Amino acid sequence: MDQKTLNLISLGCAKNLVDSEILLGGLKQSDVRLTKDPESADTIVVNTCGFLDIAREESIDTIIQAAELKKKGNLKELVVMGCLSERYPDELMKEIPEIDRIFGSNDHRQIVSFLTGKDFAKDDPLFFRSLMTPSHYAYLKIAEGCDNGCSFCSIPLMRGLQKSRTIPGIMEEAQRLASNGVKELLVIAQDTTSYGWDLDEKVYLSDLLRELNFVDGIEWIRIHYAHPAHLSQRIIDAMADSDKVCNYLDMPIQHASDPILKSMNRGLGQEGIRDRIDWLRSGNPGIRLRTTLIVGYPGETDKDFDRLQSFVEEIRFDRLGIFTYSEEDGTSGALLKDDVPRNVKDDRKNTLLEVQQDISLEKNESFIGQTIQVLVDQNGEDVSVGRTEYDSPEIDNIVHIKDNAETGTFVKVDIASANEYELIGNLA
Repeated sequence: MDQKTLNLISLGCAKNLVDSEILLGGLKQSDVRLTKDPESADTIVVNTCGFLDIAREESIDTIIQAAELKKKGNLKELVVMGCLSERYPDELMKEIPEIDRIFGSNDHRQIVSFLTGKDFAKDDPLFFRSLMTPSHYAYLKIAEGCDNGCSFCSIPLMRGLQKSRTIPGIMEEAQRLASNGVKELLVIAQDTTSYGWDLDEKVYLSDLLRELNFVDGIEWIRIHYAHPAHLSQRIIDAMADSDKVCNYLDMPIQHASDPILKSMNRGLGQEGIRDRIDWLRSGNPGIRLRTTLIVGYPGETDKDFDRLQSFVEEIRFDRLGIFTYSEEDGTSGALLKDDVPRNVKDDRKNTLLEVQQDISLEKNESFIGQTIQVLVDQNGEDVSVGRTEYDSPEIDNIVHIKDNAETGTFVKVDIASANEYELIGNLA
């Protein structure tokens, strides 16, 4: 048989990226040849995202583009996996008949078996991840699914209820990543702060952080997607006690008006969120907080938005992502009348972005004259790009280094200037 040439297109969030990496790990020692060029592939696998309308549209457009290659190019086989196919397999097959097979989010063994014609066990040593990130950082998925039932979110419908991995299993993967040169672990789950609650022998995120802190070779541990209602003092203490845990937390609050938070089923009102932020800043002085917000949720009045804007201006988050509300089939939010016009949603988003730009500029300018540690992500002859411990890759700020610095190394940088999204300096 001719050697199969495969192109993998991974869409969506970091959790999807890990699934793609696991799939590549299962393929890398097979007879399948991997290519980054879809037009030269005879097999394309699209790992889809099904969360938010814009992500669904991107996934469908990508599948249709691949289907066109099947009609007129070398493509012989089109395989679709991930959240969108988990949720709408029949609809996808009906609308895009060029699809050969559809798999769910966690069908790695079945996908590899289909693509290679060989049986793979989930614990097969060949089934280790093949990183799609730069080799010095990697995402570490500690749980799958979610139990929270937020009104706007369809993740539990696509990925099921929370299924935490055991600490020994996570530690084995972390040590393997470190031995392969990974220096930064980005800890992810749909809700990292409820990690371990579902295990037969209950454990907590704090227990895991204290274990990860002793992995040789790892220098930064970064926590994403912390639900404020589940942020405990024990987690805050573990962050403070673990010298490798970055003084950074990604904690999506979604809103700050009590009626909206209640309708969203978030478990905390504004005062509860404020308390968690106070605990964090008291227990970890200098911590940088990232959050995400949703504007235009059904029933969001001008008064609700004013409360949200005032909260953003008061709390002064270090990093901020903003989404306009998108109705998700099957969620309780979809039963509400989406009564906020599109132009109002966009105006509210732009208003908050302008507020945050001023905050970000002021915070970045406070670094001018300081020498800070930076992890280098890209390098060139005269310019390199890196991040501080306060920044996660691809979503946060960068450090623009006017020197050649080796990728994957930690360097000291003298900060000379700044703008809203980057610090600029030279090697110390």
